[in-house]
Amino acid sequence: MTYNQWFLLFTGAVLVMLIANLIQWAVHQERIYGQYTAYILLWMIGFGVDYVRLPPNVLAFIQTVSLHLFSLLYLEIALTFLPVNDRPGLPDWYRRVQWSVALVAIPEVYFNLFSSAWQTGWHEMQLNLIRILIILVTYLTIAYTVVVTIQKTDVLARFFVVGTLVLLISELLGILVIVQYGQAGMRAGLFSLPLPIHPGFIGQLGLLFDIACVSLGLSYRQRRETRRQMQAEQELLREREHSLRRQLEADLTLQQIKQQHTEAQMRALQSQVNPHFLFNALNTLSSLIDENPRQATDYVDELSSVYRYLLRSADQELTTLSVEMDFMESYFHLLKTRFGNSVCPEVAVANAYRDALIPPLTLQLLVENAVKHNRALPDEPLTIRIRTTAEGQLVVENNLQRRNVRVESNGVGLSNITDKYRLLHPANPDGSNLLIEEVNGWFRVKLPLLGAIKSVPRK
Repeated sequence: MTYNQWFLLFTGAVLVMLIANLIQWAVHQERIYGQYTAYILLWMIGFGVDYVRLPPNVLAFIQTVSLHLFSLLYLEIALTFLPVNDRPGLPDWYRRVQWSVALVAIPEVYFNLFSSAWQTGWHEMQLNLIRILIILVTYLTIAYTVVVTIQKTDVLARFFVVGTLVLLISELLGILVIVQYGQAGMRAGLFSLPLPIHPGFIGQLGLLFDIACVSLGLSYRQRRETRRQMQAEQELLREREHSLRRQLEADLTLQQIKQQHTEAQMRALQSQVNPHFLFNALNTLSSLIDENPRQATDYVDELSSVYRYLLRSADQELTTLSVEMDFMESYFHLLKTRFGNSVCPEVAVANAYRDALIPPLTLQLLVENAVKHNRALPDEPLTIRIRTTAEGQLVVENNLQRRNVRVESNGVGLSNITDKYRLLHPANPDGSNLLIEEVNGWFRVKLPLLGAIKSVPRK
């Protein structure tokens, strides 16, 4: 294979790597890919300039500027690959070297483009000396970085170090070839050398290895950053889940505390009913024992049923309307025993609402409140109605026959019911879901039936 054939193969391989790097740059939008793209282009220009006929001063300008740019870019790439920031003062040294290289390039650009000094022998000697100094400073800076950070060098840095070492060795070998074979024939003699020892082939082979190592390093770096990002996102997700779990547990604990508090309040409200009811029941029983022992026995049976319900309801927040009406049937029996025909209960509860829920003893409290504040006489019977409406409400009403002597009240009855509904309906803390009114000589209380989803058609 001739050098020209090799150069075409080399150019194709570099172009493939260049295109792959451009794709990575477009996808990830990171500065390092742009810097490395410029680095590859710079090398291609440096090797391809020998195949283009240019004025001597322009050729000298390209060779000079390409060397300075190489140093600037390679140091910048090293900042990405090597743990430079882990060593205090080292990043500042990199910047000082880069500024020095850039400042030295200014007079060289002037001499090449706007002066004839580049034609003199001393200028070529000076240029070669500057090139050697720039290469030495660049590689020595990188070498020093590797030495002082050797313990912190990771896989990414090793890719860069291996590529740099191979590139340096290839350049040194190329210089040796030039020194050995270039004394007589110079460029013509050098370009006629066989491929294995051709200085261009040696340098290009080292460059290909360097580009491959840096490209692999960039791919490794991107995969590592992707893994880190995924781990960070997973950690953030776990933290959010843990925080949400703690919040849910806190909310559940708070809800349990509220529920326990509500149950305690409900038990306290229900316990207020028992002493008053028991006092009235015992007074009635005491009268019946002497007057009608058989009726007293029946009364005790009904009283035991009623009181069994009172004890059972102490641990319940809600009961069905069907169970409450069964209880009221026994309770009305006690009232009929006590008042006779002076109390006339009327019940009209639709079967559609038998499974609706209400607080236990709600009806008992309202009926007892009606008996307590109104006259109940044979010629003026007290009518107590319990009925449901098509809107899913329970209505308890009685005709107003207020006692001539005002009965003292501790306010337990209606306020007890209002408090129960307030606890069961936090959205209505003022008990506004209850309606208490006096209409056309009737005292009426409307209660919402909890869980009543059906409605009864109007007749």
